[in-house]
Amino acid sequence: MQKIHVLDKQTINKIAAGEVVERPSSVVKELMENAIDAGATMITVEIKNGGIDYIRVTDNGSGIDKEDIRTAFLRHATSKILSIEDLLDVTSLGFRGEALSSIAGVAKVELMTKTPDSICGTRYVIEGDRELVLEDAGVPDGTTIIVRNLFYNIPARRKFLKTAVTENAYITEIMEHIMLSRPNIAIKYIVNGTVKLQTSGDGDLKTVIYLLYGRDTLNNLIRIEHESEDVSISGYIGKPELARSNHQYEIFFVNHRNVKSTLLNKALTEAYKPYLMVHKYPFAILHFEIKGELLDVNVHPTKLEIRFLHANEVYEALMTAAAKALKQPELIPDIVEDKTKRETTQVPPMILPEPFETKRISELVLSEDIPYSRKQEIPVVAEPVGTFTQATFLSEEAMHRHRLIGQLFDTYWLVEYDEKLYLIDQHAAHEKIRYERLLKRYREQKNDSQLLNPPLIVSMSTAEEEVFAQYREQFENAGFELEHFGGSEYAIRAVPTELYGMHETDYFKELLDDLREDRKMADMESILSRLATISCKGAIKAGNRISATEADALIRELLSLENPYHCPHGRPVIISYSKTELEKKFKRIV
Repeated sequence: MQKIHVLDKQTINKIAAGEVVERPSSVVKELMENAIDAGATMITVEIKNGGIDYIRVTDNGSGIDKEDIRTAFLRHATSKILSIEDLLDVTSLGFRGEALSSIAGVAKVELMTKTPDSICGTRYVIEGDRELVLEDAGVPDGTTIIVRNLFYNIPARRKFLKTAVTENAYITEIMEHIMLSRPNIAIKYIVNGTVKLQTSGDGDLKTVIYLLYGRDTLNNLIRIEHESEDVSISGYIGKPELARSNHQYEIFFVNHRNVKSTLLNKALTEAYKPYLMVHKYPFAILHFEIKGELLDVNVHPTKLEIRFLHANEVYEALMTAAAKALKQPELIPDIVEDKTKRETTQVPPMILPEPFETKRISELVLSEDIPYSRKQEIPVVAEPVGTFTQATFLSEEAMHRHRLIGQLFDTYWLVEYDEKLYLIDQHAAHEKIRYERLLKRYREQKNDSQLLNPPLIVSMSTAEEEVFAQYREQFENAGFELEHFGGSEYAIRAVPTELYGMHETDYFKELLDDLREDRKMADMESILSRLATISCKGAIKAGNRISATEADALIRELLSLENPYHCPHGRPVIISYSKTELEKKFKRIV
């Protein structure tokens, strides 16, 4: 039997380092958070070979006093908290006091720092827990940390790192999220000698979004604001046109810390339900300010996950705010000539922290010239104007005064109103109307059923029978009437009116399949939503000819809806051309 023994300090430190430093991006994240917590307004990050060989983070923050440097590299040393009670009110990004110790345990680290009230700075070199240099040096205010040869003393860990390109990608994602979390900080990101990203630090989140995602994304954002006693929300959500195939572009910051939260994902999904098709997810960049006592601090700080003590309040706040924001503007795409341009302007000279040569105090020249960065051209983005129409097409007046011109390609109806030409997709419009009818009847408890004579017989597997038994009440509330017919067979005696004549048994089985796949879909609203989506398959198809009278009736009903902009699958129902834009095309005006 092997004896139990205590590990030596070096091994303990390497194990602890492994919890904090998983890869180069972990180092960048920890050092960036330290720079931000030090009050930096300008930060430069430079990496080489995916950060494996070289990482440098330079800031203009408060610096570290010479007598505190050794302590800063000890485990559990921090300036952020004093006791466990302080955990309830942590406002800094990091507080464990393990970052510098952990990094020094697995890399060669050089620190140069100076506080504003010091005459000179300090240079400190430590490699794998061995202190090599502690000396006075001529450096500017702030801190520079250089990390070389990550995992040089743990070959097994270094072997598991990805290629430099992949490690670059991890670091770039970290940098993008920090830029979005702190638009008030000027950040420069250099990869292998080339400036990859640079923000102006003007405090405008839109400027950073433009830099990272481009003009098209910026032009399709909706501002979101919410304020309550415990939770405030600000930021931008995307119009349905920006829908993505996963949650990757739902980016959340809680008290400036990037987090992942299934709760927040679900709240957004619920708000977007009328606008997006299944398996499509919104674009969102949102900042939450939440009181510290309402967050569960018993979560390992290296993880992105977060837990809320009042989860329902946070869920309702986001869902309500997002739903309200989506209803504010008319989401009718206005086809206009793109006038939004990337204007550039010279921002005031920014003294961004750059690489510098340190000097021992004996060589220090008080008038030394610290290299400044060049003036950077930062894009200044005008507010997108005219991208989406703000006309009152959805009004009582429009319902009676619009003029139906005709049909295009047996698919699109052309409507004139208020010096605009509107094109309405007849299939998407009919889908939306059928969808809204079904949901409205349910909410008003007026679900209509159509009796089937003779009834349809459907066979169910054991799993399907279990699902049906679980949701039988919801099926009946939706308008289905079924009774056991013997064995595994059931008689469908009535179906919701919207499904009548539409391969009723196939769609009933389809709904059962949806429920089997997602057993959490227990609320009636979700079931009705799925059922309404199925019922849309009976809508008028593209290429079907209908009379002008039928089309006008459809348009009138469409205009009466609260949200006619997108079909249940997220596609636009209406687009428009302004008279001005048409006259420009014909050169009637310039």
